[in-house]
Amino acid sequence: MADDSKQPPTKPKPLFDLGQFGATPGALSTLAQRDISPLDLIYKHITGDWSDMSVEDQQQNRLAIRSGMRIFSSYKVDASTKIWIITEADRSSTTLLLPEEY
Repeated sequence: MADDSKQPPTKPKPLFDLGQFGATPGALSTLAQRDISPLDLIYKHITGDWSDMSVEDQQQNRLAIRSGMRIFSSYKVDASTKIWIITEADRSSTTLLLPEEY
């Protein structure tokens, strides 16, 4: 007899601690205008979904997780706008911001 029960897909687990979370007003406004939840981007950041970044930058983030360096993500929210997420090397804080706010 076949087992017809379906297991829900497993979600990726966090790869590192975020520490305290903050976001700039510009980043929050940009996301709100596009109906994008900041939590969706944070989830991508913390689970290693850096698909908007170059292969080299993705490799640098994997190294940063293992060696305790700063973790940097960049996500395109439209054709001309990016949101950056930076987790500090000591994992004390994570900030969501626009590149021009850096």
